Amino acid sequence: MKKVLSLSVLSLAVAATSAQARDYDEIRIGVDVPYEPMEYRTPDGELTGFDIDLGNALCAEIGIQCEWVVQGWDGIIPGLMARKYDAIMSSMTINDERREQVLFSEPYFTPPSAWFAPAGSALEETTEASLEDLTIGVQRGTLQDNYVTDMYGNVANVNRYATADDMVLDMEAQRLDILFLDYPVGKATLLDSENRDYKVIGEMITEPKEYFGDGFGIAFRQRDEALAAQFNEALNTLQEDGTYDEIHQRYFGEE
Repeated sequence: MKKVLSLSVLSLAVAATSAQARDYDEIRIGVDVPYEPMEYRTPDGELTGFDIDLGNALCAEIGIQCEWVVQGWDGIIPGLMARKYDAIMSSMTINDERREQVLFSEPYFTPPSAWFAPAGSALEETTEASLEDLTIGVQRGTLQDNYVTDMYGNVANVNRYATADDMVLDMEAQRLDILFLDYPVGKATLLDSENRDYKVIGEMITEPKEYFGDGFGIAFRQRDEALAAQFNEALNTLQEDGTYDEIHQRYFGEE
């Protein structure tokens, strides 16, 4: 797992606009759960995960309060536009289609996607021939959904789910043959589970960029350039002072 490289120094023009963002005393951040280790709830109901801890650290660096608003993925961008929250920090991949709707921060994490199947599966690769007539599980409206639909929708059955938990339940019930999702989520949910026996099929996937984008970014409304600039500045600081590395190691261990 490779961490994103340190951000370049912000331009004076962008930094100057950040002063306006300091009018915020509190910021609401939309997040879709559960997607361990990125964002999920502890047994006592507390929100945690890589996105949550990094988001709280960014807010602390800026000097504002964070309030997390749980929102289903299907409505997460509409919720931002409707001002239910001020930003989205929920493992959202930066790509050209979303750039038409929202303003992204610099990328803060770049995960691969991967195929997951039961350990006893005979699958050894993912090609049109090997996936023909199989049933693939994806989360609805994600880059993985787009990729699988375009690449294999003509030969395989694609089942779409609102959450990763729903996908796993159908896999456990043997209604799915294989899943395609962000590797960190699959690792935490399937590979690291004491009660499940799964494996990764084939190589990690990060290309083509038209599907897999440029890593995860924080999404803002287009006009909130000042707020985005302030988060970029805070992210740069956390990467330089070691805070980012500490949070990364907490959830992903050593590289």
